[in-house]
Amino acid sequence: MDCCDSRTSFATTRRGLLLGGASFAAWAYVPKFARAADGRDPRLIVVILRGALDGLATVAPVGDPDYANLHGTIALTRSGPHAAIELDSFFALHPSMPQFARMYRMKHAAVIHAVATPYRERSHFDGQDVLESGLAGPGHVQSGWLNRALGALSRGERVTTALAVGATAPLVLRGAAPTVGWAPVTLPQAADDTAMRLFELYSHRDPALAQALSQGLQLEKIAARRDDMGSKPWNGISAMQITARGVAKLMAEDNGPRIAALAFDGWDTHANEGGPIGRLAQLLGGLDGAFAAFEEGLGQHWRDTAIVVATEFGRTARINGTQGTDHGTGTVALLVGGAINGGRVLVDWPGLKTANLYQDRDLAPTTDLRAVLKGLLRDHLGISERVLSGSVFPDSAAVKPMQGLLI
Repeated sequence: MDCCDSRTSFATTRRGLLLGGASFAAWAYVPKFARAADGRDPRLIVVILRGALDGLATVAPVGDPDYANLHGTIALTRSGPHAAIELDSFFALHPSMPQFARMYRMKHAAVIHAVATPYRERSHFDGQDVLESGLAGPGHVQSGWLNRALGALSRGERVTTALAVGATAPLVLRGAAPTVGWAPVTLPQAADDTAMRLFELYSHRDPALAQALSQGLQLEKIAARRDDMGSKPWNGISAMQITARGVAKLMAEDNGPRIAALAFDGWDTHANEGGPIGRLAQLLGGLDGAFAAFEEGLGQHWRDTAIVVATEFGRTARINGTQGTDHGTGTVALLVGGAINGGRVLVDWPGLKTANLYQDRDLAPTTDLRAVLKGLLRDHLGISERVLSGSVFPDSAAVKPMQGLLI
């Protein structure tokens, strides 16, 4: 029996909706791969921030003498009303991210700065395509690098699969390797007696659908277990934490998925980006809460978890006339988890003088994001460099995996 195909929508017909959208817990029907030889039980979570994250506002280079003038009224500072959280003598973290700062001090979080995909234009659609496909240019394939990595994993006794979060699977998880899907519930749920009536009906009419419904109801119970956020208003900020909490609970199950991909929208801060109290502050606060929800929900499995946060491109070094930033190039990638060799900002800093900016406007990228992703996939999941350069990130042999990202 095939579980929901990541290459198709999760909601096409009534039967398809229930089979594709409620059979999320059918772990017995998906591939298996073995626990790592050293006894670890690794988990990998990929978080995509759609809209382009301002890396210079998230992890500010307060030690660069040109930063304050470029970022103007939204620039973070070492002290005063725009004071950031010091990471080292040069970089400071946005004040809306105290959880990330705590994890950084615990060496469970790291920053990769001045990073970018190979994409150098400014289209969200094409930038996201490159980010999720793993190829050097847009529009080439309908599969993602994480799905191809899943297909390269060795099979073994450990039940696992990749979890695609959302109404449709993110491109990064679409492809030939089967995945399962889950989306946080935003609508009122049917009463238990209604669900049981449906189950009884389908038991006689469509046993496969009945089984899928039963499994889906069980999965939803796992994801909602001890969820004390259920009474809070649903919005983009609380949604990040609710989603992270559900994903963590599913991945903490002994027979649950070990790999997940999800996307948070809304990071296109053209106007009113603000400093510590602006729009970006609210978004980063939601992301920070998601990090804490992952940590809490994964429990003992946090020590074997690596989370990578990436975005399609950065934003301009100079603010615009509406106190925001426009589409740029270099940005940050964030690493979080007990498996991360953290407490570091990893960067070959290009500088912010006009002559050093990319096209006289952007933070110049000095690190290829694929090097970061390759380092995680090689050292965390054991995928060889040959496979990484040949099929996961095709034609990328010149991009070497980054060393030492994991403990």
